[in-house]
Amino acid sequence: MKKRSELKFAGIIPARYASSRFPGKPLAMINGKPMVQRVYEQSRKSLDTVFVATDDKRIFDAVKNFGGNAVMTSSEHQSGTDRCAEAVGKISRKNGIDVDVIINIQGDEPFIRPEEIDLLKSCFIDKNVEIATLIRKTARGENLFNPNQPKVVIDSLGNAIYFSRAAIPFIRNLGESLWSENFTFYKHLGLYAYTVRTLKKITKLPISYLEKAEALEQNRWIENGYRIRSAVTEWESIGIDTPADLDRALLYFENLK
Repeated sequence: MKKRSELKFAGIIPARYASSRFPGKPLAMINGKPMVQRVYEQSRKSLDTVFVATDDKRIFDAVKNFGGNAVMTSSEHQSGTDRCAEAVGKISRKNGIDVDVIINIQGDEPFIRPEEIDLLKSCFIDKNVEIATLIRKTARGENLFNPNQPKVVIDSLGNAIYFSRAAIPFIRNLGESLWSENFTFYKHLGLYAYTVRTLKKITKLPISYLEKAEALEQNRWIENGYRIRSAVTEWESIGIDTPADLDRALLYFENLK
């Protein structure tokens, strides 16, 4: 059995062309480079092995054109986790790459920090960790009630207990406007890592009751007895879901110069 220090990590960037809010998003240009290239290059600062997993030849060709690794996957996947599971199988078979842990990197976060990926990798120093993710403490006065920003509660070891689109926990006998000033809330960031063995298992699980209620796939894993170790980060990447988000990202990019 490998020591945790000997584990081999690989990053997979799920990238699909079809999107109701932003079709062709992975190929949107950011200062002369497609978004997927920005994500890829940032990821390579932490990982020796990175692949883009896509269902579209345009994205596949774009990745090959900038010298990146890409693998074609099914267009039927319902989540990035499912796409990662197919991709790691193809990477192992076709490229002969031995991987122990997969980092699932959001394809719409061109400013992701390598430090975030490093922090996620560090969770696997603990031999009991099967799945890991990043969370962030919310700031005082921050909006806790945006359903598009999932929240999470954790136990004393940092394992996630539950994910919700609601503000959790509910603070009794205190006005909602005072919650963030009197309690530590955690926002969930959409960066995951899984051992390959666990990844293959969780993608075979049927959709669960709590997953369906919240539309959050990670609740399926918890319902089936898997523990998700969290690591607290101070950073949060800028995600791009719409063309308006891209405009803000371009402005952010200009300010970085």
